[in-house]
Amino acid sequence: NPLEDVKKVVGFIADRVRAFGAELAVLSVGVTGYAKDMLKETVGADVAIVETVAHTISAKHFFKDIDVIVDVGGQDIKVIFLKGGEVKDFRLNTQCSAGNGYFLQATAEKFGYRVEEFADVAFTAKLAPRFNFGCAVFLEQDIVNFQRLGWEPHEIMAGLAKVLPKNVWLYVVKEPNLRKLGRRFLLQGGTHRNLAVVKAQHDFIKERVPSAEILLHPITGEAGAFGAAIEAMRNYTGRTSFVGVDTLLKLSFEVRSDETTRCNFCTNRCRRTFIYSRLSGVERRYIIAPCERGMQDSLEGAKEALKKLKKLKEEVPNLQEISSKKVFDSYPVEPAYRLKGFFFTGKVLEHRRKLRFGIPRVLNFYSLAPFFRGYLESLGVENFVFSDYTSEKMVREELRGGAIDPCFPSKVVLAHVRNLIKKKPDVIFLPKIATLKPFFKDSEGSHACPTVSGTPISVRAVLTKEGDEFREKNILLLDPVLHFHDEKLLEHELYSAFAKLLRLGRLENRRAVEQGFKALSAYQEEMRSLGEKVLRKVEMENRIAILVLARPYHNDPGINHGILEELQKRGYPVLTIESLPIKPEFLRKVFGDKDPFSIKGVWKKSYSENTNRKIWGAMYAGGHPNIAILDLSSFRCGHDAPIYSLVEEIAERTKTPYFTFHEIDENKPAGSIKIRVETIDYFLRERMENLRFSSKKVV
Repeated sequence: NPLEDVKKVVGFIADRVRAFGAELAVLSVGVTGYAKDMLKETVGADVAIVETVAHTISAKHFFKDIDVIVDVGGQDIKVIFLKGGEVKDFRLNTQCSAGNGYFLQATAEKFGYRVEEFADVAFTAKLAPRFNFGCAVFLEQDIVNFQRLGWEPHEIMAGLAKVLPKNVWLYVVKEPNLRKLGRRFLLQGGTHRNLAVVKAQHDFIKERVPSAEILLHPITGEAGAFGAAIEAMRNYTGRTSFVGVDTLLKLSFEVRSDETTRCNFCTNRCRRTFIYSRLSGVERRYIIAPCERGMQDSLEGAKEALKKLKKLKEEVPNLQEISSKKVFDSYPVEPAYRLKGFFFTGKVLEHRRKLRFGIPRVLNFYSLAPFFRGYLESLGVENFVFSDYTSEKMVREELRGGAIDPCFPSKVVLAHVRNLIKKKPDVIFLPKIATLKPFFKDSEGSHACPTVSGTPISVRAVLTKEGDEFREKNILLLDPVLHFHDEKLLEHELYSAFAKLLRLGRLENRRAVEQGFKALSAYQEEMRSLGEKVLRKVEMENRIAILVLARPYHNDPGINHGILEELQKRGYPVLTIESLPIKPEFLRKVFGDKDPFSIKGVWKKSYSENTNRKIWGAMYAGGHPNIAILDLSSFRCGHDAPIYSLVEEIAERTKTPYFTFHEIDENKPAGSIKIRVETIDYFLRERMENLRFSSKKVV
């Protein structure tokens, strides 16, 4: 209950001050933590900063040249990596709070000890059971099993202290090689008040980095609050918006979250939280909601919020979102059936025009849909139906069965096909794309991800195992193998797939392939033109654009969880790899005298095309001072994992701001996303200030 806690803390401070015959004068107030926005609104705080930033400010105030900040709180683990005093990346636990302060406290209390006694009790143990790191449920099971085996409470508590570093470094950071992170480690956060945990952290780090210097924050439990206080001091202008101590102590409030607070401004109908506060006889209502519309009091307010958001999106484009729509548009092509000396009947064309072609918005369609649509439109196909974009509703209703191991973008294809079946197309086109068109002259290959390539096989298997859902609905599933690295082979494969269905001739097919590539080029040129506009604008204004390094299907809003949209709302235009301009002017600026289409010198195992393009995107960003990198990757992505360190090295070598959202899956960790976005925003604003300062110095 943060409001009640604030009243108690401020009241305690005021009483202590008055006990010495003095009065408490508050000049500026800073807040941090999950409730910071609500507190800022309710008590009139002057600044509200995200926890990662608060902890970084606090750490830098007490210590210099820190490489890693390890903050372990009651439920959160935040590990922040610095280079040259600047945050280069950070990690957060997104779902589970296993082994954190609250878990240790709850375990101690079950055994009859206060949390303050945890370390003293644990240090009496000569032996400790070995816990498995990870989920709190498994830790609970381990505790029960160890008790059955005769382990005493003090030994179990020692074992829990020893497992915490594993949760930090192996479960959250996922980096067993701590040497690469640096040698000066700072421990802070309330859990590090527990000296048993500090000892476990020390031993774990020292075992892996013998030369490590491990420091403990002098006010570890209040490190974040101290950072917020420093920020409040920095922003002091001689006035404060704080309501005042006496007024705050009289504050009364009510929290409500039920059917009466449900939002009706869109079809999602999200439940909101209303906080009614009463100060000096004036009642105010603060709304906690997942979007801008939900934060409003009225339909008119929601419409105004949407209007402002639309204007912002026009001024600060998100090319990831734009690409997700434009890639499924129609681009001009010439009719392949109008060939000199080619006999073509009206019945064939009429047959093609009547066909309803279903295309799922999945996987490499997010880069190749213009080719397929151009190919089919040049043959006279006019009627296309697309699956909806990925959503929680689609996953909940349609994702039943299928393979359990693949990444979420592959698993969700089944839901998209079921979504399409309901739209009653005549044909569902879901090719097994084996290779992509190569972009680089010296890559070893241009293969697509094998999991992605094989996904249509598992989809067909699920939907035909107990009954053929396609035959029952009179739908033809077309899932040919396609190779884009060899145009002649691709031409043959498409002819084999469509000849019977479209009554297709080879010459006509060849012309249709040409038109497909023409449509694809038109789409790519349009995206690069938009990217050029973005870069010219940020260069002129000394601002930063965010380049999202991702696979094409991360453009799906249901796959990327709206992460880039949140950054767009904070004023950052978003670039995609395919929107990076390749005019000589830009390539010279970015790559200098180096060959811009060669990656062998950086990445020798260049056989996966989408992986190659991510590396090229990192190289492009590294050569441009106005681009920051945000690396998106799905959970279990076997092609992305080997290049995590390579992309980081490129960013570090070129001093490019670099942040990650690795291991994205179907769960949307809203709290973690919010913290990450706010952290990225803060440090990019610092970078932009430096850019403007450097520009003024040059002038």
